[in-house]
Amino acid sequence: MADQNEAIHINDEDARAAVSNTGLRYVLGFSLAFAVIAMSLVWIIPALAHAH
Repeated sequence: MADQNEAIHINDEDARAAVSNTGLRYVLGFSLAFAVIAMSLVWIIPALAHAH
């Protein structure tokens, strides 16, 4: 019978039941950069048009 106070060690991939994918990190980074640039353009272009 196992001791209930004994620590259980499970590696990350077994705990998530998935393989860690580094490509997702790049997709999220590019998406964030694109969103920041797009929102900036939506704000800057009309501000420049109304400034004149």
